[in-house]
Amino acid sequence: MYSEKVMDHFSNPRNVGEIENADGVGQVGNPKCGDIMKMYLKIEDDVIVDIKFKTFGCGSAIATSSMATELIKGKTIEEALKLTNKAVAEALGGLPPVKMHCSVLAEQAVKAALLDYSKKNGIEIEQLKDFDPDEDVHEH
Repeated sequence: MYSEKVMDHFSNPRNVGEIENADGVGQVGNPKCGDIMKMYLKIEDDVIVDIKFKTFGCGSAIATSSMATELIKGKTIEEALKLTNKAVAEALGGLPPVKMHCSVLAEQAVKAALLDYSKKNGIEIEQLKDFDPDEDVHEH
């Protein structure tokens, strides 16, 4: 049912924790379904030099958070904005359809943290102007 990569990122998640004085923090999720993700970004010269996450949720939620952090660490903000839930799921070797919302949450958590960063620094990020971190990913 779950790929080896999903199991690996669930058992040995990368980049778990918090970043003190993070440049951007984003939290998404739905307490009703039980998956809540929080991402912390450290950004220098437009590059994500460090990223950490805390996820409360199922194995897929933890695995997708872990993979998302791996995919954008060291990338520019612009590159990070191109991260899609499909890319996260594919990098994990696929997810069961019932768990695809976890990859959407991972994408949303990254965007929420970038939105927080843009607000704290008075930067407008065009790709995030219509982004709503409180949108329920289960409604798609």
